[in-house]
Amino acid sequence: MAENGDGLGTVPEHERILQEIESTDTACVGPTLRSVYDDQPNAHKKFMEKLDACIRNHDKEIEKMCNFHHQGFVDAITELLKVRTDAEKLKVQVTETNRRFQDAGKEVIVQTEDIIRCRIQQRNITTVVEKLQLCLPVLEMYSKLKEQMSAKRYYSALKTMEQLENVFFPRVSQYRFCQLMIENLPKLREDIKEISMSDLKDFLESIRKHSDKIGETAMKQAQQQKIFNVALQKQNNVKFGKNMYINDRIPEERNEVELKPGFEEEDENEEEVLTVQDLVDFSPVYRCLHIYSVLGDEETFENYYRKQRKKQARLVLQPQSNMHETGDGYRRYFTQIVGFFVVEDHILHVTQGLVTRAYTDELWNMALSKIIAVLRAHSSYCTDPDLVLELKNLIVIFADTLQGYGFPVNRLFDLLFEIRDQYNETLLKKWAGVFRDIFEEDNYSPIPIVNEEEYKVVISKFPFQDPDLEKQSFPKKFPMSQSVPHIYIQVKEFIYASLKFSESLHRSSTEIDDMLRKSTNLLLTRTLSSCLLNLIRKPHIGLTELVQIIINTTHLEQACKYLEDFITNITNISQETVHTTRLYGLSTFKDARHAAEGEIYTKLNQKIDEFVQLADYDWTMSEPDGRASGYLMDLINFLRSIFQVFTHLPTNSSDHAAMSGKVAQTACMSACQHLSTSLMQMLLDSELKQISMGAVQQFNLDVIQCELFASSEPVPGFQGDTLQLAFIDLRQDKTTFRKLLDLFMVWDWSTYLADYGQPASKYLRVNPNTALTLLEKVHRGMKDTSKKNNIFAQFRKNDRDKQKLIETVVKQLRSLVNGMSQHT
Repeated sequence: MAENGDGLGTVPEHERILQEIESTDTACVGPTLRSVYDDQPNAHKKFMEKLDACIRNHDKEIEKMCNFHHQGFVDAITELLKVRTDAEKLKVQVTETNRRFQDAGKEVIVQTEDIIRCRIQQRNITTVVEKLQLCLPVLEMYSKLKEQMSAKRYYSALKTMEQLENVFFPRVSQYRFCQLMIENLPKLREDIKEISMSDLKDFLESIRKHSDKIGETAMKQAQQQKIFNVALQKQNNVKFGKNMYINDRIPEERNEVELKPGFEEEDENEEEVLTVQDLVDFSPVYRCLHIYSVLGDEETFENYYRKQRKKQARLVLQPQSNMHETGDGYRRYFTQIVGFFVVEDHILHVTQGLVTRAYTDELWNMALSKIIAVLRAHSSYCTDPDLVLELKNLIVIFADTLQGYGFPVNRLFDLLFEIRDQYNETLLKKWAGVFRDIFEEDNYSPIPIVNEEEYKVVISKFPFQDPDLEKQSFPKKFPMSQSVPHIYIQVKEFIYASLKFSESLHRSSTEIDDMLRKSTNLLLTRTLSSCLLNLIRKPHIGLTELVQIIINTTHLEQACKYLEDFITNITNISQETVHTTRLYGLSTFKDARHAAEGEIYTKLNQKIDEFVQLADYDWTMSEPDGRASGYLMDLINFLRSIFQVFTHLPTNSSDHAAMSGKVAQTACMSACQHLSTSLMQMLLDSELKQISMGAVQQFNLDVIQCELFASSEPVPGFQGDTLQLAFIDLRQDKTTFRKLLDLFMVWDWSTYLADYGQPASKYLRVNPNTALTLLEKVHRGMKDTSKKNNIFAQFRKNDRDKQKLIETVVKQLRSLVNGMSQHT
């Protein structure tokens, strides 16, 4: 039962296995069959039985099917047998047809192979075309690069290189020619850097050579703009009735003073205004800057450019050694500097970062210090005021030009004040020569006029007012000489010349007024005063000329107020202003008059000395001539004629009359005192060892003649015997010359010795030392005379008594002198 049960259990399993074998692929039968052997021991037998049963079932089914289809199969065989013959025929025909087709297809095959080969070539060509189309843009761009290099379009060439590297080369990087191109690009870049740097160097050299032309154009434009602004301002002033500019107040005859020295107009009708871009091609700088920017080396380019420009700045700022000799030297120096900074200003505004404002300011400050030092040094060599004025005008237009480009120029205007002092010095030197020429050409005589026209001509040149002279009929004379109006005109010319420097300095009218007055004061107190003093001291200037010089200085002094009015009219600054400087003409001409008066006294004394040197006294004469010496009479006649000259001193006012009287009286007193002193020195001369009484008497006659001259009142105005006292009182040693002679003539020694030191002494002012010296000379003279007259005879009694008296007086005088020395 159990076995039956197991057999019943395995039957479904065997059916399942058979179903899998029938339904699965033969490759999978192995595992299925293995499962049969893995079961129970009798399973294989049972499976085989089951398999046989299944095969029998299938055979039965096949048999049934064959039986079902047998008739159809028989019919088909029959049909096949029927068509066998036809099939053989068909086979022959197909074979023949195939042969014929094969024969016919050989040509087709050849053609087909050609077609295939052509198709392959076509495919290859298409591939090549595609590759060439990929390479052609690269080659075109590289060719374009070469063309740009040839055309020197280096910035575009660099951009083309960037496109090649970033866009085109990656597409064809597998090709060898691309590698060659890639390797060539760095060399091309270096070539571009070198070429652009070479162009930059050429550009720098070009602007260095043409900077003067650039600067000249810029300064010319600045000058034209300033002239236009001044003209417009004047027009506005006229329109609104204002008077703000000093130039508007310059008299018409001087209104032609130019604002600037001139830059010659190359074409007066030229309407086109040239700019720095018109004169300079900046493309090399732009190209080089762009090239180095593209190459990422912009800093190197900036450093090189700034370094080279600083070197050029130092060269531009280096002046020529003879620059101070001509205005062209200064003009060339300024135009080069202006050209340099105009270029830098243009570079500053059209490039980004190549130069900066800080860099240009640093460069300008360095240049400004050098410019000021150069101008200060070279201007000191200028001796021509016209050249100094031209330098000033050049500095002004130079400063205005650069100020228009934004550069600070205050230090230049400060320098102009230093140069103004130099200009004034050169003006003073020039006018010193002018004054000397005027004085040399003057005849030092009053100006004669014969008609009204000549009178008006003189009046138009010099502000002379004298109602008495106007009333006189022609011909008549002005009291001053020709030099007076000429000097007055030249002083005005000096003021005009000084005013020229004050123009365009951006100073107020008050400051200009102060400048004019100070420079005019220097002219009067230094130059004119010095020329007058030198003139007065010249040997060929005689007493008559000195008198005329005194007259001239008087009228020049009176004209100073008209010079102050003249300056006031120019500057429109009232003289009542608190800080207005006054002209020092009063003191200047007073000093000149005092010097002339002193020279008159000196020349009179020199003339007296010349006459005194002609004195030929015989100091051993026994008897006097009975009349005054000839030299003394000539001297007195000369003095009389000279004192008549003083009647020509100006007396058109009470002050002038007092002054003329004082000068004449002082000259006369000085002459008499000097004559008295000379006579005394003649007696006291150490070389004169002895004097005879006859010589003393002759000398006394000469002194009497001098006293007669003094009493004749050669110059009116002396009170009493004031002039005669010149021969009585000597101011220096307080020796009484006249009294001393009286003492010898009356031989009153006992009275002198008895009364010496008493206030009421007759010989109070006779110096014992002088008396002793003269008495010793007389004593020796008397001894010598006695010896000559009576060599072998004894002295006469009165001579012996007089000599004894002299010896006694000499002893007493010596005791008196020694006592005075010890007391002192």
